[in-house]
Amino acid sequence: MSTLYPLKFKTIYKDKIWGGQKIKTYLHKDFGDLPNCGETWEISGVKSDVSVVENGALQGQSLAALLEEHKDALVGKSVYERFGNEFPLLVKFIDANEDLSIQVHPDDELARKRHNSFGKTEMWYVIEADPGSSLIAGFSEEVDEKTYVEKLNSGNLTDILNREDVKAGDVFFLPAGRVHTIGKGLLIAEIQQTSDITYRIYDFDRVDDKGNKRELHTEEALAAIDYKKYPNYRTDYTPVKNEDVHLVSCPYFTTNVMDYTENVSKDYSAFDSFVIHVCLEGSYELQYNGESYAVKMGECLLLPNTVDKVELKTSQGFKILESYIA
Repeated sequence: MSTLYPLKFKTIYKDKIWGGQKIKTYLHKDFGDLPNCGETWEISGVKSDVSVVENGALQGQSLAALLEEHKDALVGKSVYERFGNEFPLLVKFIDANEDLSIQVHPDDELARKRHNSFGKTEMWYVIEADPGSSLIAGFSEEVDEKTYVEKLNSGNLTDILNREDVKAGDVFFLPAGRVHTIGKGLLIAEIQQTSDITYRIYDFDRVDDKGNKRELHTEEALAAIDYKKYPNYRTDYTPVKNEDVHLVSCPYFTTNVMDYTENVSKDYSAFDSFVIHVCLEGSYELQYNGESYAVKMGECLLLPNTVDKVELKTSQGFKILESYIA
């Protein structure tokens, strides 16, 4: 069995009707001949798009094959017991040049019943925002299914949805069932459950290059939606330099933001989980077991459960999202 080490994966680029150019111009990732890149999948165990190792002795191996071979050495004992040979998280960058569709994702129970899949709880970290950018998360008033359907059918759905003005650094946690959309002008890092199930509710009557509207999932969405109104949809936190700042905890992932201008040592030996780094700004070198791994903005690193103590060295500073399963 090969020894595990910090893993980089080849980026999977996704052309989207609403995508733009920021993956290239801001994150400096080359998506080649795609007209517009709406998403990159950085670490994925989704069966249709499984990530492939880009660095070191395991180069060319798929994440699925690694998990099958290394099991809890890769993901942690409790994680493997819970998820088996299915990698539990999907990491993306999303560039919304136009508003995404208004949508909702099913929870585990509904997704298992309908699709034999996990549900989809996710979080967003806003990397960059054009002036005046906004997004939708949840309802702005208490509604029931009947009111929701009336508003949808009359073309007034947005009247009851909660729209938030956003800026770089804003964080939103979106449990399964929360109606949402990413607004025009936003570049976002997304951490989510491994699932590609989306119920599209409204797509602004857009058509593709052949004049076809995208499929809607009006009926499927009804049982998936959480119709409650919540007091706050934004994740409040205070940014602090050179400290780990907690953002989100849920059964599917825990995420912190690390905004450092100096070197830092990390000891993950008490974790029973893999750890994912998503580099949002700057660059650093992660040193482990006598080897050095360079990471820059727009790149991700998967630290297997066997990777315990690491050093993060930087000359220009870095900001990363650190995610794991607690």
